[in-house]
Amino acid sequence: MPLVSVVVPAYNVSDTILETIRSIQKQTFRDFELIVINDGSTDNTLEVLDTIDEPRMKVFSYENGGLPEARNRGIDRAQGEFITFIDADDLWTPDKLELQVAALQKHPEAGLAYSWTSFMDSDGKNFSPDYPVEFEGEIYPQLLVGNFITSGSNVMLRKTAIESVGKFDRNLKSIEDWEYWLRVAAKWPFALVKKYQILYRQSATSMASKVDVMEKFSLLVIDRAFNDAPEELQHLKPESLANTYQYLARLCINHTPDDDKIKLAGEKLQQAIRLNPKILFQRKVQRVLSKWMLLRCTSRRFSNYVVTRLGTMQKNNDPRGRNQRNKGYAMVEW
Repeated sequence: MPLVSVVVPAYNVSDTILETIRSIQKQTFRDFELIVINDGSTDNTLEVLDTIDEPRMKVFSYENGGLPEARNRGIDRAQGEFITFIDADDLWTPDKLELQVAALQKHPEAGLAYSWTSFMDSDGKNFSPDYPVEFEGEIYPQLLVGNFITSGSNVMLRKTAIESVGKFDRNLKSIEDWEYWLRVAAKWPFALVKKYQILYRQSATSMASKVDVMEKFSLLVIDRAFNDAPEELQHLKPESLANTYQYLARLCINHTPDDDKIKLAGEKLQQAIRLNPKILFQRKVQRVLSKWMLLRCTSRRFSNYVVTRLGTMQKNNDPRGRNQRNKGYAMVEW
């Protein structure tokens, strides 16, 4: 019986899944099974998977059910004591499994282990490390404020933790991972691996197109979470909403910022500041505001150039080679 089950949801990912599987095969920890859930792909994803020589890999095909349901189907197939997920366009550093397993074994009371994330562009060439956070143990209040875990490709869960909270909500079309981590955090402590181990691929087109959907489901998840949260944490709701709106503003600015997106970014920033004026002291918000002002006040060609340069300050600074921590600065980041 493998100690770890790695679940890969796959839907029309023929261009990226081979690189994702290779990053799993390069793991220094070897005692795992690899479960690929083909979620009704209509491209040649299955043909690409057929070319992979990996005896630990099993592929299961279903009709398309969406990302949360694909993860649930992977959970149903998993045999490991620990279960982890990676989207079929993201990557891991080679020590991801090893260090997260060690973190959960060191902290038997923890139900989930997570690491730090570095963003990469759609070509996997430019890298930008997320703001590192130091939250571990009882982190429920911090997670209510914002999803510092960043993506579904990050965590490793005890199977017993999954059994205690149930599966992903298949009705959520976005933010389903944050909603799930919140359910886990309400019952279990978290363990932290203080290294950049998750390489999260961002596509400008897909991110920009998700703003409306992300807003709708973010507000739904926040309302649900605070309906369940104890009275002493209710004061955190405005801060949680403000973080959501500043994140939506950042999406509008960083990805294909046309006139409509620039206008929308301004509206979201105003909503964030009204809800939590102290957000203006956060460096990440100051950066979003500066980008927005730049786009409003300068020529489109020049401002887009500057924004692109600001967004790729970490170009060719590949976190697969070494740990990159912004020391002394830990802030909740989406």
